[in-house]
Amino acid sequence: MVENKFEVDDISVFRRICGYQDNNIKKIEALAGVDIIPRGNTLTVRAVKDKSDLAIKMLHVLSDFLYANGKSYEFDDFDFRYIVTTVMAGKNFKPEDINRFKITFPDSGKVIMPKTINQANYITAMHSHPITFSTGPAGTGKTYLAVVVALKFLLSGKADRVVLTRPAVEAGENLGYLPGDLIQKINPYLRPLYDALFDIQPFEKISKLMEKNLIEVAPLAYMRGRTLNNSFIILDEAQNTTIAQMKMFLTRLGNNSKMVISGDDTQIDLEKPKRSGILQAIRLLKDIDGICFIRFTREDISRHPIVEKIVAEYEKSGYSD
Repeated sequence: MVENKFEVDDISVFRRICGYQDNNIKKIEALAGVDIIPRGNTLTVRAVKDKSDLAIKMLHVLSDFLYANGKSYEFDDFDFRYIVTTVMAGKNFKPEDINRFKITFPDSGKVIMPKTINQANYITAMHSHPITFSTGPAGTGKTYLAVVVALKFLLSGKADRVVLTRPAVEAGENLGYLPGDLIQKINPYLRPLYDALFDIQPFEKISKLMEKNLIEVAPLAYMRGRTLNNSFIILDEAQNTTIAQMKMFLTRLGNNSKMVISGDDTQIDLEKPKRSGILQAIRLLKDIDGICFIRFTREDISRHPIVEKIVAEYEKSGYSD
């Protein structure tokens, strides 16, 4: 165990590093596994040598980030956690690392950023891998962030079209009893994808893109026999695919395309849950270069705070159907 000291001349910077009632110090201690004692304008770090050295480097980065963003800037939770975990993992942090996560849509005025480190890793994975799998509970941003990145690819010219698909599997209800023809029966299953699109961009813009077939929302069965080039393709609710459906979908990937597969493997609605396509794909493909797997937990839930508590109680009860 060694002690290192970090002095801050600017009392405003010192205060913002420490946070209200030293809340930031407590977060650093929990995230980094070090003890930090604030005194005057000095932070004393106690830890094993390697961790202590990294913690001092991390405090320098936090200080520089505050200076660069001006006297009125206060850390938000994501910025703070991202800097701490990145530096403590021995990686180099650059301010532009934070800025590249800000996805802006001028037409709607939306600026979308990840709220957790896992969400940041997810966005990075979608940019840097041809295929990305994401699994975890509802509300962690699996679908929403995939749609955000897909739309940004389309509007910036990195993709010629966006294809959004889901399996039309019944979750305790009978599809046959729904009114209407096949398309009308299937549309409710695709509604969450429409909701994400319309939340990000104005209804009129999304409608025009869909009329031009630049955005396609379709059930999974419509993917058979196609090769999707220059596309950003999202398969949502992938836990409800069969092994054959998953293989069919993955082999649709064409040149210069991205593919994102998301699902909640605790909510499988198939008659034989162990035959879920996403479970088999994770087992078979885990060692293939170019495929990234992101695992979300309830700590990544970004809906109403009570949703995380609900998920936690169901996990404790052992109920997952």
